[in-house]
Amino acid sequence: MTEENSKYFLEASDVHKSYRMGKKTIQVLNGINLQVKKGSWTALLGASGSGKTTLLNLLGTLEQPDKGRIVCDSIEYSKLGSRQANRFRNERVGFIFQAYHMLPELNLLENVSLPGMLGRLTHGGLVEKAEALLERVGLKDRLKHHPAELSGGEQQRAAIARALINSPDMILADEPTGNLDSKTGAGILQIFQELHSEQNGRTIIMITHDHKIAALADSVVHLQDGVIAAPRQ
Repeated sequence: MTEENSKYFLEASDVHKSYRMGKKTIQVLNGINLQVKKGSWTALLGASGSGKTTLLNLLGTLEQPDKGRIVCDSIEYSKLGSRQANRFRNERVGFIFQAYHMLPELNLLENVSLPGMLGRLTHGGLVEKAEALLERVGLKDRLKHHPAELSGGEQQRAAIARALINSPDMILADEPTGNLDSKTGAGILQIFQELHSEQNGRTIIMITHDHKIAALADSVVHLQDGVIAAPRQ
């Protein structure tokens, strides 16, 4: 990274991504340029099909761009091999999806602990941390419950705890309140606000369709037809 760009924690430069659909090629991202400061909260807005989820997947190393660079904390992880990308994602990125992705056969404590099993915590330390995170999100009495026994809001709070188990630098959230009623969603957003405002707050990039939610962020980026149409600070 250049000295000029070193102030950014995350930078995407001329990022392109397409997918093959039978004999057709669908171009999803058409030259994305995005800069994110450490500890900031960025909201991604755009119509369905504008490329928001694809961009989030690329920023989180779930996919690689066809062209362009993605640099995070001086690491050009868009060129990492599969094993290195998996390690980077597990240690430094926390994902929160609209669907909660809880494993039904595991209880809440086991679901939250699971990503940490690939980390550096001992078993005892991992369980202790998972319990503390579940208490933080208001689920200390639900440790042994399975996902089917929980409401949507409870599962999403558990998903936030799971995303935090390895103390990631960055949280990527794809419509985290999309399946929740307004009251439950407000509780989830309160957790994000706390994560953002605490000392050494985490970098948050969140997809949303709700302009009221986007207003909570430090900056809003609008995607349209695979390009950033009108970012505003």
